[in-house]
Amino acid sequence: MTPPTVQGPTRSSASGPVRGTWALFSAFLLFWLVLEMVNHGGGTIPLGIAGLFTPDLTLFVGPSGSHEAGQLPRGRVPGYNLVHRPVVPLLWLAVCVVLPDPPGTALFTFGIAWLLHIALDRALGYGLRTVDGWQR
Repeated sequence: MTPPTVQGPTRSSASGPVRGTWALFSAFLLFWLVLEMVNHGGGTIPLGIAGLFTPDLTLFVGPSGSHEAGQLPRGRVPGYNLVHRPVVPLLWLAVCVVLPDPPGTALFTFGIAWLLHIALDRALGYGLRTVDGWQR
């Protein structure tokens, strides 16, 4: 009888070219984010910065439970996976395009930063979490 395998913290198994593509997309989004913040100023700056960090707040929000180092508690996985899917900020950006300015531009900048966060995660090898809270 073999002992059960213990899964520890891992990074994505995505290939080098896939991660490289995410890295190039990240560079494009970073350029676009800075351009938006410089051109529009005001509320775009704090919302652009907030968009970079807000997706990871889901690491701290939701029911906690027993977990190992590198593992996200099971109750936090659905929220984490939801805000780390690229389609969600893309939908956000689509909605922001039709919003009137002043809030439209600042919220659009937040969406660019949010998408940049996801792209950087993918480029660095961090993907969605399994149901058990481990990196895929």
